[in-house]
Amino acid sequence: MSRFSFFRQSGWMMIAGVGGGIFMTAVHIIAAKKFGEAGLGALGEALDRFLRPPLEKGSYGLFCTLLVILSYIGIPAAGLQTIIAQQTAMATSDAEQRQLRRTIRVIILATLFLWMIALVIVFLARQPLLTHLKIGEQSALWWTLLAGLLGLWLPMMMGVLQGRQNFLWLGWTSILAGLGRCAAIFTIVRLLGGGITGAMIAVLLGTLVALAVSAWQARSIWQGPADPLAWKPWLGRAIPLTFGVGATIVIMTADTILVRNVFNEEQNGFYSAAGILGRALAYFTGPMTAVMFPKIVQSAARAERTGALAQALGATALLGGAGALFCTFFPEVPLRIMYDQTYLFIKPLVPWFTWCVLPLTLSNVLISNLLARGRYAVVPWLVVLAVGYAVTLWVVGNRIDPKAALAAFKTIVSILGLFGSLALAVCCWFTWRTTEHGQSRPAKAGAVA
Repeated sequence: MSRFSFFRQSGWMMIAGVGGGIFMTAVHIIAAKKFGEAGLGALGEALDRFLRPPLEKGSYGLFCTLLVILSYIGIPAAGLQTIIAQQTAMATSDAEQRQLRRTIRVIILATLFLWMIALVIVFLARQPLLTHLKIGEQSALWWTLLAGLLGLWLPMMMGVLQGRQNFLWLGWTSILAGLGRCAAIFTIVRLLGGGITGAMIAVLLGTLVALAVSAWQARSIWQGPADPLAWKPWLGRAIPLTFGVGATIVIMTADTILVRNVFNEEQNGFYSAAGILGRALAYFTGPMTAVMFPKIVQSAARAERTGALAQALGATALLGGAGALFCTFFPEVPLRIMYDQTYLFIKPLVPWFTWCVLPLTLSNVLISNLLARGRYAVVPWLVVLAVGYAVTLWVVGNRIDPKAALAAFKTIVSILGLFGSLALAVCCWFTWRTTEHGQSRPAKAGAVA
């Protein structure tokens, strides 16, 4: 792999990530801001007279919280995207591709079964859940769960595209997911006045568009004859990948659940706005990790050297640091673009958030490298950190004063920064200070059971 090829592919994924990110950002602008306050002048004011009002701060905070719940539903799928990408990258023979088909089909049925069990559990425990998360419209929760089912299947199709290094359509999938959600939010929430329930229906539709496109592009892999797969070694890779990816998702998002439970709806809306901007660094630099992963899988399987890690880590540090510096000196700029003037209250938290998220953004690159090489010894440490983070948030949540919102928010974000830094330190240790002795290289896609 040439350096030019890596940066060309990373460049396209970056363009696609930015494009998808712009549409995903526009979702929040459309949902939370009047067009007359978005710099559109008379056109914006005319649109506001014609359209329904945006979500109130409480509803917007709930919208962001439901998106976090959606990411939790997708934790198994996030690991599945990684394992499917790994298996696809190593499936060089016809027999291995038939085993990959069986894997995808079994996982689709298994996730459907597990989702139905989870649906029953949520239905039985719906009242405490609705109370703690302050969900007024019960239907919004059910649409979130339905979107979660599609969210379990989408990463598998994207994993196939990633493993085949079909970055063209992997990028377009990201763009269309954002475009579909953006168009649906505008139509359902602002044109029809669908409220928080309509917002979650829009999320569902955006996911459906991305799933349809990626499934069509991956059809040569999941269609056709399939062979049995040795599930024991497959699970030996899938379980640590799922826990490794899931641990980082918990560290990145658990604070949103705490804030939703402890603070009032208006305060929750302010915090959600700062969180969207702070976590944008991780989403903006994610495409380089997506390009890096299958290249490292193949280089590890062939015992070849690759510079993909250094290139991805360096570019992530450069872009992430530049974004954090911009938010430090001009925190009001992204707030003015995305939200109305009242959200400027949270301006002091924006640079705090971006710098605290940056270590976790860098650790995600190192985690992907370790998982791609089959070096799973880091996973238990990440799980311990995620559990410690959740426990720490719970303890702090019982002691903070909601009346001093800004100071409490800084405390919560500081905890995120602390555990993100610990995750980075652990990943650095396992990347550069340990050997692969005793750790297995990712095996081929298993023998016939």
